[in-house]
Amino acid sequence: MLVGQAPEAAMTRTLIVATYLLACATVGTTVFIFGGAMSGALTASVLALACTQIDSALRRRRESQITEREIAGLKRVTFQFEQALAETRTKMEDVSKALEAKTSAQSRKIVAELQVLESLMRDFASKVSNSAKNEPAGTRLAEPQKTGPARAYLNSLAEPDLLETIRASLEQNRVDLYLQPIVSLPQRKLRFYEALSRLRAEDGTVIMPEQYIKVAAPAGLMSVVDNLLLFRCVQIVRRLTQKQRDIGVFCNISGDTLADAEFFPQFLEFMHQHRDLANQIIFEFAQDAVLKAGPQGESNLSYLSSIGFALSMDHVHSLALDYARLKSLGFRHIKVRAHTLTSGMSGANAAVAAEDLKKLLERHGLNLIAERVEDERTVVQLLDYNVDFAQGFLLGEPRAVRDDSIKAMDKEPAAAPIVPFRKSA
Repeated sequence: MLVGQAPEAAMTRTLIVATYLLACATVGTTVFIFGGAMSGALTASVLALACTQIDSALRRRRESQITEREIAGLKRVTFQFEQALAETRTKMEDVSKALEAKTSAQSRKIVAELQVLESLMRDFASKVSNSAKNEPAGTRLAEPQKTGPARAYLNSLAEPDLLETIRASLEQNRVDLYLQPIVSLPQRKLRFYEALSRLRAEDGTVIMPEQYIKVAAPAGLMSVVDNLLLFRCVQIVRRLTQKQRDIGVFCNISGDTLADAEFFPQFLEFMHQHRDLANQIIFEFAQDAVLKAGPQGESNLSYLSSIGFALSMDHVHSLALDYARLKSLGFRHIKVRAHTLTSGMSGANAAVAAEDLKKLLERHGLNLIAERVEDERTVVQLLDYNVDFAQGFLLGEPRAVRDDSIKAMDKEPAAAPIVPFRKSA
């Protein structure tokens, strides 16, 4: 367009100059005829000078008008830019205020968690101390298990000594969470994790749940242990699901905790404050704990469900269950051992065959998860029964999660600095 305009402007300019010259020549010739050569030349020169001045004045006026229009355009652009800049600053201030509010709320939540954790530790230490005072010095754990030097050593400890070991492990943050994958079949795609807790003694010996439960439960400490481990689970879930919110974590709650009239209301209040994690945390209870829950326990389960948390049942020894009742309480998952599905349905008092169990559970809104899957032959049988989810050492061993490896596990589980948990004999 600009290239096309240059010849046109030059042609127009040429025509104007030619017109001026023609006018000057015409007037000069006329004067020459009537007044002589000198008068004609002088008249033509004066007229040419006047035309030049007039042309220069007109050009300056046009240029001035163009400049004014360009300045006006620049002013409009500048004004629009200033408006956009002001709007951007306003939006940045709004975002900054929102981030500050969110950070402040998160900080208050973390501080509240730490305060509750400190209170629980004091409660735990007090109960351990009272239990130790009431126990005879020579009390030993019944039926020690001889499954290795480390475990034999722990089982040989007097109960007060083992309680003190457990207290020190909790107080000094020697609590490990192990995550075991739960996968979909047949794709074997990761769908959930189950969080398993382990304590470590000062020398690194792992204290298994069956060991500390035997001591903590009679001493009335399981609610405290559960709450401490729940804090770890919430922290893990919050960080693990920052980028992958479709992964849920099963957290086990003991029957003693469910029946604890002092602790469980506090637990419900805590989870109410963290109901934003309802889609990521599934609370798991053993079958016996649910069957013995009573009206108050069932009310607690229903409350958890009402604020959005799904429930799961494990340690299922009998399939003669009121599935409609379980659904009304908020249960969405039932874990059944693979061995029960493949060869133990009659022993579990099942009303249907293994291949029909999934359909029965689906009618009541329940997912079937086969656990303790340890060989490929079992997987083939589970596929024949249309089982959707499975868990076991074949599909993924429990792995200890370190605080600095959670984000790495979220992106690439196999590359995380994790410690495999070996299956006991």
